[in-house]
Amino acid sequence: MAIALPMIIISIAIVGIGVYLLILVIKALRTYIRSQEVRQEKAKMARSLAEVLKQHRNECKMTQEFVAEAIGVSRQAVSKWESGLSDPNTTNLMALAKLYGISPEDLLREVEQ
Repeated sequence: MAIALPMIIISIAIVGIGVYLLILVIKALRTYIRSQEVRQEKAKMARSLAEVLKQHRNECKMTQEFVAEAIGVSRQAVSKWESGLSDPNTTNLMALAKLYGISPEDLLREVEQ
């Protein structure tokens, strides 16, 4: 009898911990599901940046190879930026803006619109 009581208390504690962890997982999943709009908006912004970069390159009548050589990256990197698969880092974004004859702020403003 003396051993049964501590075992019951331990069992209840384990069940309580399990229920608490289940509640935390459910809350995390609900938060993730609700953030779908934010993730979609972020993807849209990436596509918009890609479109802006490609538009400026075409307006300046430059090839991807020329842009890549001018800022010191590979042509594949420029292609990924323009297709929206990745985004340029801050240094490369500033170099792109300078190459296209536009300020980095104006370049990013175009993405926001």
